[in-house]
Amino acid sequence: MIVIQPVLEAVPRSFGLWPVADIPPSGFLPLSGRLSSAEVGTAMMLIASCNDIDPDDDRPPRPAGARDSFLHGLLTFGSPYAAGGLRVADTSSGVDFLPGCCDGLEDWRDWQRLVDDGGLLGFGHEPVSPIAERFGDTIRLTVNAEQTGSPVMELPVAELRRLLADVERDLVDFLALAAHWASEYLPDRSATVTAALARLLDLPAPVSPPTP
Repeated sequence: MIVIQPVLEAVPRSFGLWPVADIPPSGFLPLSGRLSSAEVGTAMMLIASCNDIDPDDDRPPRPAGARDSFLHGLLTFGSPYAAGGLRVADTSSGVDFLPGCCDGLEDWRDWQRLVDDGGLLGFGHEPVSPIAERFGDTIRLTVNAEQTGSPVMELPVAELRRLLADVERDLVDFLALAAHWASEYLPDRSATVTAALARLLDLPAPVSPPTP
């Protein structure tokens, strides 16, 4: 069986701005609406860390506080970035197709364009170059195009289309969960944090419930 999950590349780091969970042994954190509060905190840490870059002339300077300084890149980049992407696992063969070094979670809709328009998607460069290609009604995933005899997965275009709908549901559910998390842990930044996540995931921001 083929399973596809949206994941963040999970790199251990010392962190104390809000509660976080342990980094998964796989090095990837799957995103869905089933995460614990601490796991959402880990996801937010990983996403904000990817965008924690000193501002240039196009963005305002960092705020003074540690928390707001850490969030500054996520909140001020027009196109936030998150290391990760889509992880494809063939549970029958044990083969995993992992996001490459040139991949990001914000690029996940490229898979939908592959399904609709065909062509080739490259996710990295040597020494590991995962590629996805469409051949007629079949999608072929090569784990490492740099390696002779690399493991390959094949699945029908219709199945990938269905699996990508599941991915979108996972991301929608994660975004709703993260919005709730932000309202608890970042109440003064919850709206802007949620909007930044929506930009990153290319999804509509959740509608906030009316204030009583």
